[in-house]
Amino acid sequence: MFLPLGVVGPWQVLIICLVIVLLFGGKKIPELMKGLGQGVKSFKQGMKDVEKEIEDIDKDLDAAAKTPDKIEKVDSNKQ
Repeated sequence: MFLPLGVVGPWQVLIICLVIVLLFGGKKIPELMKGLGQGVKSFKQGMKDVEKEIEDIDKDLDAAAKTPDKIEKVDSNKQ
């Protein structure tokens, strides 16, 4: 049976897990996963902050477009 490249089966996942355990040891893996989880959490928080800033800027632009600054009538007869 021909499987296209890039398809990872259960045996490949098992081999990858065994290699990771051999390289890092059983005690290091929880620390690595904790660091990875904190990194993902930090990335998500950063994305939320950027989205909030964009929304704030958009609201400010909408408010500025709806409320023009002081409009004065210019008398063209004055010189």
